[in-house]
Amino acid sequence: MAAGAPRVFVSHLSGVPVFDPNGDQVGRVRDLVAMLRVGGRPPRILGLVVEVVSRRRIFLPMTRVTGVESGQVITTGVVNMRRFEQRPTERLVLGEFLDRRVRLVESGEEVTVLDVAIQQLPARRDWEIDKYFVRKGRGGALRRKGETLTVEWSAVSGFSLEEHGQGAENLVATFERLRPADVANALHHLSPKRRVEVASALDDDRLADVLEELPEDDQVEILGKLKEERAADVLEAMDPDDAADLLSELPEEDKERLLALMRPGDAADVRRLLAYEERTAGGLMTTEPIVLRPDATVADALARVRQSDLSPALAAQVYVCRSPDETPTGKYLGTVHFQRLLRDPPFTLVSSIVDSDLVPLPPDTPLPTVTSYLAAYNLVSAPVVDESGSLLGAVTVDDVLDHLLPEDWRETDFHGEGGISHGRT
Repeated sequence: MAAGAPRVFVSHLSGVPVFDPNGDQVGRVRDLVAMLRVGGRPPRILGLVVEVVSRRRIFLPMTRVTGVESGQVITTGVVNMRRFEQRPTERLVLGEFLDRRVRLVESGEEVTVLDVAIQQLPARRDWEIDKYFVRKGRGGALRRKGETLTVEWSAVSGFSLEEHGQGAENLVATFERLRPADVANALHHLSPKRRVEVASALDDDRLADVLEELPEDDQVEILGKLKEERAADVLEAMDPDDAADLLSELPEEDKERLLALMRPGDAADVRRLLAYEERTAGGLMTTEPIVLRPDATVADALARVRQSDLSPALAAQVYVCRSPDETPTGKYLGTVHFQRLLRDPPFTLVSSIVDSDLVPLPPDTPLPTVTSYLAAYNLVSAPVVDESGSLLGAVTVDDVLDHLLPEDWRETDFHGEGGISHGRT
């Protein structure tokens, strides 16, 4: 950016694509790395944290950035693909500066940082923090918002102090357009203190979706920091199989206390899953597949499939069962796949097009057999039926993959090249 160009507010950089000189996308900006300096000098922006296609987070020095404009970042030269690791003297601007409470030097009044502006130095590729956009007062979302103003970097103090009780409203806002897996990846790279603060600011449904994508250690850490009533609400919002997996990591006393706080119906589903061995069809299944009675029509089935909160794997087929139509159901009659629903008229009864040839899985089916079953029949989901013929749930391919991949796969790259330390030149 040339001298005299408009300043850039960092909230506008979150998630923007990064391109190389050939126009190929390298990744997306996830944060900026700043270094606090002594002697009254403004914090220097060292570089960008960029998430590449494999979800690895790398460090892109600002000296390699040739343009920050029009909703994109342009870089030059070869990008170092080694993993980013934050150093003790560094601060993440989005992760640690936004929502921080600081004080105006002149009046001593406390303000909350809503955004940070950076600007490139004339005739150089160095970047510095230029201004802060702040709001006066301590009011949260439920209080009247105070006056907002833009001040010079030197007009505030407090960034070198360890903060307790830092807010998270504006950082959460930068996550709104991200998928749960991407939010989980961002949370995982925050400090434990900041991770809990941000997780606590998410609503129950969003936090439930994010928890399902986090490594087990992070899940347990966050759940343990929530008030028990809120923790129970979040567990209710999770898929029963994921809630069961999380509860199984807790001490027995904590697990029972949380189950007692959950709604009886939700707790019953989770208890049923906890009764099965982890690496079996019963331990892997979800208890909430799409279940229809024999007299339902294709139109009824398509209406259920269209529900936005269903995963693609669960929406790929419906299971036809006699009443009751909640698991455990009445007699399981068979499956109707999504493609078949598209071929038949809307008034067609699902009982007339049901696929009853595939033998369902018993709940004690071991994981290797489940995997072979899905692969042999090209399925993304399989029914789990007990000895009496009742549908207990469905095993989806994503849950099978969770147990086939290494335990730390969420903390490594898609291509398995984890553990490489971050180096910079």
